[in-house]
Amino acid sequence: MSSEPVKPNHRGAQAALAIGALGVVFGDIGTSPLYALRECFAHLPPVARSEGIVGALSLVFWALAFEVNFKYLLFVTRADNRGEGGIFALLALSHPDRARRGLTRLTLFVLFGAALLYGDGVITPAISVLGAAEGLESFNPAFHPYVPFIACVILCGLFWFQHRGTKAIGAIFGPAMVVWFSVLGGLGLLHIFQAPEVLWALNPLHGVRLLLHHPAHAVGVLGAVVLVITGAEALYADMGHFGRTYIAKAWYYCAFPGLILNYFGQGAYALAHPEDPTNPFFALVPGGAPRLMLTALSIGAAVIASQAMISGTYSLTRQAIQLGYFPRLQISHTNPDLSGQIYLPLVNTLLAVGSILVVVGFRSSANLAAAYGIAVTGTMAVTTVAFYFVVRRRWQWSIWRALPLCLLFLVFDLSLFGSNLPKLLHGGFFPIVMGLGVLAVMHTWKKGKEEIFRQVYANEITEAELCSIACSGHITRVRGTGVFMAGNPTGTPLVLLHHVKANKVLHETVVLLSIITEELPYVAAADRLEIREIGNGVWRALGRYGYMESPDVSVLIEEIRARGVPLKPSEATYYFNREMIITGGDAPMWEWQKHFYGFLSRNARQARDYYRLPPMQIIEVGLPIQL
Repeated sequence: MSSEPVKPNHRGAQAALAIGALGVVFGDIGTSPLYALRECFAHLPPVARSEGIVGALSLVFWALAFEVNFKYLLFVTRADNRGEGGIFALLALSHPDRARRGLTRLTLFVLFGAALLYGDGVITPAISVLGAAEGLESFNPAFHPYVPFIACVILCGLFWFQHRGTKAIGAIFGPAMVVWFSVLGGLGLLHIFQAPEVLWALNPLHGVRLLLHHPAHAVGVLGAVVLVITGAEALYADMGHFGRTYIAKAWYYCAFPGLILNYFGQGAYALAHPEDPTNPFFALVPGGAPRLMLTALSIGAAVIASQAMISGTYSLTRQAIQLGYFPRLQISHTNPDLSGQIYLPLVNTLLAVGSILVVVGFRSSANLAAAYGIAVTGTMAVTTVAFYFVVRRRWQWSIWRALPLCLLFLVFDLSLFGSNLPKLLHGGFFPIVMGLGVLAVMHTWKKGKEEIFRQVYANEITEAELCSIACSGHITRVRGTGVFMAGNPTGTPLVLLHHVKANKVLHETVVLLSIITEELPYVAAADRLEIREIGNGVWRALGRYGYMESPDVSVLIEEIRARGVPLKPSEATYYFNREMIITGGDAPMWEWQKHFYGFLSRNARQARDYYRLPPMQIIEVGLPIQL
């Protein structure tokens, strides 16, 4: 069912993977104690304080245990695509028999789940940094009007730093989060001794009674409980970096006990100090210098959580580009040793503007919590549906085995999602609107590309006919190499036909090069390149890449030369089609989509830059296409 990455033999390397997982995977869920329990207590029904707090803690404990321990770690993380996880891994695994199917309903549904993650990428930095900065208020109330400004300054610095990459600071993320979870657990344990009755919350009946006896308040309580599981999706999305085994170890040995002890400690403090209005998280330490130190540590943890989410959004965007669901964007590799460390300037700018506007608009983590749950629970529900198709189609489970399990997951996910629907008018619309906007980009780009592919390659010249053209007496063969980029790996690119028709010449060596993105995270070096001689100095080359990789045609050309094709990379000329979109055709797209696709096409990164080719060796030929 899964293919776990190769396990390192050295215990130190194993520990490093587990510690590294703490810094990357659990940053988001690890900062939830800053605001989650405060929101839970704010929505409690008018009952005895002990009954309400113990009931809320019971819901918190079992939400974490069910969603993370049971659903994700026990089941979903087993559905890996060559060791990689995430929403696009599920999309690839859900239809193994048709790796390149079009925009089906399932595909659109999964794409919407991916689009919701962009809303999460905007909200997570905002709420994490804002929640941490609010600790200054508990240190000195005079900080209250300045907290949003301080949060914006921190976010500006965080997003500005992205272009430098995380190589220098990435090594401290894991150890810093070890300290964070240790402090969480230690502070919580100290206060549990003061009110050990909170341990009754381990009995799930206390949470169930709270919901059943007070149905009018159940929606508000559940909507707040969602905040403790934000970031659970990262366990699956980041699986390829560390492996399922080490993510599980990091969770069970450090993150989970630290979180539970802290939540129970906050509950114990709230029971022992019913009149204290301070955020129960920051109230775990005395005022003055200790609280200031906890605030500084919280800001550091929030920055790490934000960094992990930002990097995850970059990775998600690259996957979407490679699979053809997103226009080409500039991708910078910030670490030559790790291909996963990338930087996308446009995505970074949009995330920065979005996060800062969110802080300015909502001004407090309590207000922002209203917008948070919908994106998280919506993505979790999409994951469950996609997981069902994986276990049915890939694992060949019977419907009687797959359906009850996935229905159990879906009932839990939809209950939490439904509890957040009342938040729509209080900020919950934000991630939905943002998700729909991203989905519109994905759908329009994919649909437009499919239509262009249909038009451009509807009447192709066969390879036999190309050979006849190459040896025709009307065509002059000139020295050098012409590399013609071919979208279809079986036909003749139009750019070659236009070139021959206009210039009546053809290079001595002609390479028809197609870049293929497989629905696999990585392609092995042995399978990267396929070369076949067509005849008369014409060769066909197929370069295969995974959706977690960025193509580099310059490197590919060197490999083609090494395989025996007579060419000099420094003297090769690369030919591309340059799409010129004209609306008014009969393409099965809405009119606004045709105009929108034209806009995206004009502003997408040029192929020569995306494929990392020398600009002085490129010729682009205009190709008018009517949609």
